[in-house]
Amino acid sequence: MAKRLFDIIVSLCVIVIFFPFGLIITLFILFESRGGVFYRQQRIGKNGIAFGLFKFRTMRPNSEKFGQLTVGMRDPRITKVGYLLRKYKLDEFPQFLNVLFGQMSIVGPRPEVKKYVDLYTTEQRMVLDVKPGITDYASIEYFDENKILGQSENPEETYINEIMPAKLTLNNKYLVNPTLLHDIKIMWLTFKKVLS
Repeated sequence: MAKRLFDIIVSLCVIVIFFPFGLIITLFILFESRGGVFYRQQRIGKNGIAFGLFKFRTMRPNSEKFGQLTVGMRDPRITKVGYLLRKYKLDEFPQFLNVLFGQMSIVGPRPEVKKYVDLYTTEQRMVLDVKPGITDYASIEYFDENKILGQSENPEETYINEIMPAKLTLNNKYLVNPTLLHDIKIMWLTFKKVLS
């Protein structure tokens, strides 16, 4: 209950403070390319229930039909504004709406698309026992994930065989102690990572 109340209060504060910047980002997105301001992708949440995850749109319309992974700076589907939003993780801010809707928490295992969740082992599916989050240890460790995939000859294979298992292992550090104090620690580590 305390964690949920904390999520709501922090999310409301972030949304209010970020709102003016969100309007500016909205204008840049609309001026550069056609399509909506937000991108809503189906992800798998707690107990395997799918939900629509919000992001600022950073890619050209209908880009997902060419694959669900992005491969860093060489991916031609990403718009110019999108590169900047992704670099500073600003595209993730609309997910505070998902937190308010009760679909996500601020801290928790990052939600994955069904295609990759279907590859989880029984042990790995334990991440679905808690609400997914905006940030976690894996988000910090793989802050430059797109760059890593961009350097791979086979990004899909690299993600499935290397990155995804490593991220799920990192999630176990949170799963053994999913407390409010642990959340605050991860939020602080994320804040330092973004600033650096």
